[in-house]
Amino acid sequence: MIKNVLNGINGVDIYPIISLFIFVPFFVGLIWWVIKADKDHIQKLKNLPFESTEKQ
Repeated sequence: MIKNVLNGINGVDIYPIISLFIFVPFFVGLIWWVIKADKDHIQKLKNLPFESTEKQ
């Protein structure tokens, strides 16, 4: 049923291509950032939830 609905839309075949061109560079960039990120910065981010935000 959904296949028939999507066949009625002109140009619907471009949407998967556009989404591929958006998400692939995003995730490749994210993987590159994780590999190249400064380890001290990652350590600070890792400990962030355990830090107290209250001033004593």
